[in-house]
Amino acid sequence: MVNPVHPNAPEDDPERPEEVTGPLESQKSEAREPGIYESRRGRPADSDESESGKKPKKKKMSFWKELPILIVVALVLVFLIQQFLARVYVIPSGSMEETLHGCPGCQGDRILVEKVTYYFTDPAPGDVVVFKGPGPWVQNEFTGERSENAFVRFLEQLGSVIGLAPPDEKDFVKRVIAVGGQTVRGDADGRVYVDDKPLNEPYVYWEGGAPNGDQQFEPVTVPPGTLWVMGDNRNNSSDSRKQGNTRLEGVVPVSDVIGKAQVIVLPPNRWGGISDPNPQALAWAPAWQQGIPLGVGVLLAWPVWRSSRRVGLAVSRSFKGSSERK
Repeated sequence: MVNPVHPNAPEDDPERPEEVTGPLESQKSEAREPGIYESRRGRPADSDESESGKKPKKKKMSFWKELPILIVVALVLVFLIQQFLARVYVIPSGSMEETLHGCPGCQGDRILVEKVTYYFTDPAPGDVVVFKGPGPWVQNEFTGERSENAFVRFLEQLGSVIGLAPPDEKDFVKRVIAVGGQTVRGDADGRVYVDDKPLNEPYVYWEGGAPNGDQQFEPVTVPPGTLWVMGDNRNNSSDSRKQGNTRLEGVVPVSDVIGKAQVIVLPPNRWGGISDPNPQALAWAPAWQQGIPLGVGVLLAWPVWRSSRRVGLAVSRSFKGSSERK
């Protein structure tokens, strides 16, 4: 058994540890002094700020240095959006009246043409499309004359990018009437037939009040991969009927279609969607098929109404029974 060491035990007692003498303490103090000195004199200022929890302030970039970067980023985004998603076009002619308003020297509609739809499907009858003018199409509706001044021409080109000026390119806007493999013809009364069946076209506008004498054309079988397009203003539209030296030169390759016109964005009093009813479906559906949506709605509503009525009766009975028990 080990006995505890008495506090008055002699210094030569082997069981009593030696006390730490002064020189060692002085060494500790001397060892701390360089650290204090370094923290005040030898260390950089940011180390003091980091020890106190403060972060060094970052110098902000000036506005004039940021402005060119912002402009470049904005232009790149505009280019990507217009190249792959959508673009605004100006309507400078009256060939699509009264669906789209436009005339030389007036304030034409600005339309949003989106490109995503035709990544997954081809244009269908009734669609209002913007397309690059094929070679035989010489009457360009979207050509804008550019100024000879380089700076003004740059501003005009920039305006065409955002839809404030007509683009300097051969682009057209028309409505799809027939697709590849279908045969289309027109009579003197302005009626259009596809595969010998008359179309129902509620969007057609007759400038002057009646069809002119230029409505009849011989049957044309639309080649595969192409479209037969016409303007809604049939008396004033240079479309597939009139372009090229032959009727077949008036068709538009599907690959030349830029996108589908969806919305009128300007002027504000013209805001709204662009109608695209399928004239073939409207004309060819029998009367009993036209009533199918209403009939299906009634059939689906009947069981819902019956079940809701039963639930209501059950709830009312349960409340009545609980009140009687009270």
